[in-house]
Amino acid sequence: MDNSVSIRFLIAFLLCFCTNSVFSEENRLLSCQSVQGALSYLQPPRQVLLVPLLSRDPDTQASERWAEQPAGIIAAFYRNRFNADVKQLRDVWSWEDYYQQVEQMLQQSLSFDRVVFIGHGGFDGPVLKNKVFRQDHMITGVNGKLLQFSEAQPGLKNVLSIDYNINKNQIFTDYIAAHWLELAQMNSSEIRHLLKGLEKQLQPLDSACFNRYCSPEKLATTRPETHESRISLCELVCRESLFDLKSSAEISPERFFLFTNTLRSLVTADGLIFFGACNPGSEAPDIVAKRGSAEMLINSTLAGGPFQSYVHLVSSAAGRVTAGPIGESSAEDIINRIILFETNQPQHYLCVVSPALH
Repeated sequence: MDNSVSIRFLIAFLLCFCTNSVFSEENRLLSCQSVQGALSYLQPPRQVLLVPLLSRDPDTQASERWAEQPAGIIAAFYRNRFNADVKQLRDVWSWEDYYQQVEQMLQQSLSFDRVVFIGHGGFDGPVLKNKVFRQDHMITGVNGKLLQFSEAQPGLKNVLSIDYNINKNQIFTDYIAAHWLELAQMNSSEIRHLLKGLEKQLQPLDSACFNRYCSPEKLATTRPETHESRISLCELVCRESLFDLKSSAEISPERFFLFTNTLRSLVTADGLIFFGACNPGSEAPDIVAKRGSAEMLINSTLAGGPFQSYVHLVSSAAGRVTAGPIGESSAEDIINRIILFETNQPQHYLCVVSPALH
């Protein structure tokens, strides 16, 4: 066995071993803390697909199209350095936009040595607008139900349900029947505000209830600055509700594997998936784990999990080498990490994981 084959086997073994022992600190450092450059067995970047994800972080003043600028620089790098054919998805505002464009490429049998996502992200992957991908309106006897399914991250399904009695108020029932499709354009807070406003118009207050808690005499015994919020609470309690709205987040294996199957189809067996975002290579800290859904995917049993990071999860599910930054990443950081990787220069805090060899 010559030296190049030995090195290739050793790298593959270490990365594969890390995937199967994701909670081992020693192996995590081997695969995710210090990268010496592009892996020897990766296909050179001849066919590259860039996916700028157009979504503005509400905590910043960045343009919604900010991801297109680093995409342009990365495209120029691949063309100039490797004479690569670079394609770019356009106007990806939701995951449905992504799937529609990818489907057209797959129909043309296009495949790529590199697929690079650029956008906002978290411990459970890249983030886009939480857009509804399915909505159902059902009547069973006197019970009406509106269901909405949306996702901002592939595989994390947000469920909104509205339950109501169709006989309680005919105007409200007719409104839902006429406008339920339009509600798909709103988020849960907007829907609740809209329906509560309609409910306020249609449902009278229980006067006895209101006077019991918010009469002038009761308000006189409380601080003036609390009056407005107290009255709002009394109106909420003392007006019979016309609907029950609930929202939750849950894992959707179907949606997750829909995403990773597109990656398996797009990326050649010796190619690379790169997530240019914050935290795809990060191990979720305990403080995040306690917040709820921030790390539902990597802590699930999907693709043989739980996994140390999103990069590990996608590599296992898609069967491709997958990479992404550890920690927060700016547009400049994403550009630099790709250039260092492709030019065989070492760097820290880039997680690169190879799927298990069979």
